[in-house]
Amino acid sequence: MARAEWNGRVIADTTDTVVVEGNHYFPADAVDPALLHPSSTTSVCGWKGTANYYSLVVDGQENRDAVWFYADPKSQAAQIKGRLAFWKGVKVTA
Repeated sequence: MARAEWNGRVIADTTDTVVVEGNHYFPADAVDPALLHPSSTTSVCGWKGTANYYSLVVDGQENRDAVWFYADPKSQAAQIKGRLAFWKGVKVTA
């Protein structure tokens, strides 16, 4: 079981994560969509492609760009398509 928590709230909970470069990528349907707010931020990874971000909002507090995902990853990262990962203080336990 893998779990992501921030600000006292469970953000995601699943038995199905894919670990890439030490990061757990959670299936999108394991993440509470009510806590995700779209961001215009993007970044580029040479082998995974362009990452997009969400900010988390829990009890009125925002953690900007704390969630990232690859909507259309390069072929060598196909296993993370449709999955989300966390950072910026989000505690992930597995």
